[in-house]
Parts: sequence; C-alpha cells; structure tokens
Amino acid sequence: MLQHALAGEGYEVETAADVDAARQALDGPLLDLVLTDLRLPGGSGLDVVKATRRCQPPPPVVVLTAFGTVETAVEAMKLGACDFLEKPVEVPDLLEMVEGLVSGGSREDFVSPSGTRIVGSHPRLRGALNLLTRVAQTDSTVLLTGESGTGKELFARALHELSARAQGAFVAVNCAAIPETLIENELFGHEKGSFTGAHRREPGRFEMAAGGTLLLDEIGDLPLAVQSKVLRALEERTFERVGGGETLETDARVVAATNRDLAAMVEAGDFRADLFFRLDVFPIELPPLRERALDVAPLAKHLLAQMAERLGRTVPILETSAADFLAAGEWPGNVRQLANVLERALILTDGAVLTRVDLEALVNPVSGGGGARGRVEEALREAAGDKRRAAELMGVSYRTLLRRVKEFGLEGFPRYR
Repeated sequence: MLQHALAGEGYEVETAADVDAARQALDGPLLDLVLTDLRLPGGSGLDVVKATRRCQPPPPVVVLTAFGTVETAVEAMKLGACDFLEKPVEVPDLLEMVEGLVSGGSREDFVSPSGTRIVGSHPRLRGALNLLTRVAQTDSTVLLTGESGTGKELFARALHELSARAQGAFVAVNCAAIPETLIENELFGHEKGSFTGAHRREPGRFEMAAGGTLLLDEIGDLPLAVQSKVLRALEERTFERVGGGETLETDARVVAATNRDLAAMVEAGDFRADLFFRLDVFPIELPPLRERALDVAPLAKHLLAQMAERLGRTVPILETSAADFLAAGEWPGNVRQLANVLERALILTDGAVLTRVDLEALVNPVSGGGGARGRVEEALREAAGDKRRAAELMGVSYRTLLRRVKEFGLEGFPRYR
C-alpha cells in the first residue's frame, strides 16, 4: 500500500521484505528516505535504523508500528530515526511528512544547457523532469498536460535545449490566441495571391521550425477543421500552404501542451480521437503549484531575483511570514499568478524586505472565497470588467477566462468591456 501511494506521487520506491534485505538495499545506491516497520522478519526496525548509520550521508528514517510505546519511540529517535508513526497511518499525513523530509535537504534546481531554470524539488516535479530528460534525445511527440500557468512552455523549451535539435529553432504558437480563420495560415503558411492581402509567399510555423521544435500550445483549442491537417503533418510529415498545391515535407519535432482534458473532449466529440492518440505518445503531467507548497518559497525568491534584474531594482528579502503566506496559497493561476503578484509587489514596495502585509493586499482580491466563480468575479471586479486584465490577474489565458465567464454566466459583470 505504501509503495503504491508513494509511487503515485512520483517517488521511486525500493522494497525489502526483512532486515537482511533492508541491509542489502542500504549497501546499494544512496537512498533519500527509509520507511521501516518496527516488527520485521529477521529482526526489528531498530536494526534497520542502526544500519542506516553506515550510509554517507545517512538517509532520514521514519519508523512505523502498530505496537508503539513512548520508550520505543525514544529509543528509535536516539538511534537516529527522525520520526515515529503509529499505524494505521493516514496516507496524506505520511505523504506530507515524506515530502518535507525529502525536500528539506539541499535542493538542486533543473538547469538546461542554455540556462533555462526550473525551480522545485517536489517528487512529482522531479518525476516530470526525469521523463523530460529521457524523451528529449528522441524525436517522439510529447504531450505536456497541466493547469494553466504550471510552466508547460518552460518545459518545452528545456526539452528542446536538451535534444539533438538544440541548434535549430524553437517555435511556439498559442492555438487559443489566434482566430479560427487564421490558424491554418499561421501553421502552414500561404502562397502569394491566395487571399486578399497575400502579396508574397509566407512560411508557416511548421516550416519555421524545420530542424527544430514546434510547440503547439493550448492544442485543445485547435479548431476541428484544422485538426485533420495537423494530424497529417504528424503522421505523414507533409502539408500544403494555404492556396498552394505543392506538397511540402516537415522536419519539425512537435510538442503539444494543454490545460484541458483531451480524452474527455474526444468523448464529447470536440477533439479528434486519431489526433489525440497521435499526440499522446509520451505524456508528461505537470503538477499544480498548490500541490508542491514547499517549492513556493524558493520559486518566489528565484522569480524576485529575475524581476529585480529586469526592472533594475534591488532584490528584496522575502520575510519568513511572507514566504509562509505564499506557500499556503491556492494559486489557481499557478506559477504565472505567483509571478504576477510578485512583480506588482516589487513595483509597489520601496523597502528592502517584502512582508506578508505587502503581499496580502495583492493576493486576496483574486483568491477570495466563493470557489472558481468567486475568483473570476473578484478578478473582473478588480479589472473593472476588462477581461484581458482579469485574465492577467488570474494567471490564465484570455480564451480560458472567456470560457469561464460564459460558464458562470458572468457576461457583462461588473460592466461590459
């Protein structure tokens, strides 16, 4: 049960059935954490605690038992255990403890060859990065999934920089930001005279990304009429420009990204099943920020340093209470929303220290009560009805906000703009 629960959170788990097997495991590659029952075949969990002291550095140990006493707990702690839990153990409590122990040590952020940095040590994030490094050297199509603002474009850039195509172009296109009548032209280009105003031949994104990587962001918003042509480009590696009859070959490695449930869209008839299966060759799911609270403070410090350099400001010190406040946030807009809040705070605050008070006034207007509808209402109210501004405050795309406004019946709230 523990192995299944931990593996589901992105941990690599090695099991041992008795004390001897545990000792053998400890003699192998260094472990990040040891969970041991107190009563084991061939000895005691305390024997396992003793054996961990041979490791350099010794991993933290948590002892689990249904027969715990204060004396046993004290003995385990003296031998080096860092915590002691009585069974039955609540899995959420255990996962919180494990995350704290594994993430509490030295953190190594992911840095691509060109310096693209992904900050965080949560196991699900590390698991996603591990998948990224494995698939980067191939030409397989990758599907990045996760909520808006979780860093899908950053992952795509890192994948490109780790690939054999790193010297080629990285081309990104947001399928949700381009009108339906123009998306085909944007992707595949057009011939001279193919429509009014087409005074010369223009290449599309598939051509521009030749020898490199093409990111199709918000792929779930790709119109059905264009999906078949994207499918052909993926399967046959060919396409035609708008208004042209010549069949061209494409050499772009495609990475798709979405914050929508494509499988559910297939069931509803809103997304082609054959395209979904062609995109879903190697899916990587990015965790939302609220599920990796321990990453929020180091991420905030990293973002503040970047922003301060860009704005010509001194990097402020993030007060401990301010860091705790940020870590406790829901962050429906994820990293994008966190970055927006920090940038506003950096501009509005003159002091060398960023306090909780500085942040509360900036976070609360867009993260108040009322659930998802309440957050949309608050963002629209603060933006005086300006939907583009409201989308920025929430850290979501303009198209996503429009969809939520329609879903919650908020057209014209608080005024039409």
